[in-house]
Amino acid sequence: MQGPLGEKIGEGAFSEAYAWAPGQVVKLFKAGVSREFGRHEMRMIGAVFAAGLPVPEVFGELTLDGRFGIVLERLDGPTLLHLSRTGTVTFGQAGAIVAALAMSLHKTSAPPEMPSMRDYMETELQHDDGKVPKRIAADILALIDHLPIGNGLCHCDLSPGNVIMTAEGPKLVDWTFAMRAPAALDLGFLHVILSELAPEIADNPERPRATNAAAQSEYARLSGMSFAELAAAMEPYLPIVRTFVVLGDVVPSLRPQLIQRIETGLRSKD
Repeated sequence: MQGPLGEKIGEGAFSEAYAWAPGQVVKLFKAGVSREFGRHEMRMIGAVFAAGLPVPEVFGELTLDGRFGIVLERLDGPTLLHLSRTGTVTFGQAGAIVAALAMSLHKTSAPPEMPSMRDYMETELQHDDGKVPKRIAADILALIDHLPIGNGLCHCDLSPGNVIMTAEGPKLVDWTFAMRAPAALDLGFLHVILSELAPEIADNPERPRATNAAAQSEYARLSGMSFAELAAAMEPYLPIVRTFVVLGDVVPSLRPQLIQRIETGLRSKD
């Protein structure tokens, strides 16, 4: 690849991060990822930055060898995932940091340009390439229409790997899946990511599970709810979360298991 890229400093499912100008990085989306996908994230980061949340500043966009990129403020520091892996922070401490970030998001009004849960799901289902059976797709949309709409700000990937521990405090990256929804949806994503997906690929499966338990417990405390009340609030949203995960094709090998859980969750609503 040509272009003034510096060292590669990170990689995710859809993009790679490279050093750029002083104090900046470029998030370069992988070949095949649509430009609109990247532009959506750029708009989301810009909106939440303007709202005063702890996220990197956006400096602009570019194209290198046909790949779309976003130029962002460089956040120096390890991820919370790295610190929990090395034992620098305990699972409980990691969970508490995630819970505090979640609470700060959920107290912030979602920017009007952020898509609603219903709009986001409908768009994703239109381009699902057969990942979700049509009967499930129809039932999921019906479930969303039955639940409270909610206009809260949800990140929808509040995992420790997306938390950068800077000298100024924790900052949250990767806003691709942000949407307007009840806080229970965001907590449902946290639960599914850390309790169902991460244990399948983690070096220590108990780490994500323990982090999730600590995060949910601390969030319940901060919100003045019991843990049981929080779990009950999340439960109706879990089939929706698992459908988003299947559509994102994050862990393709888990698709049959997730589809089964979605069907079980939908039956329990009948």
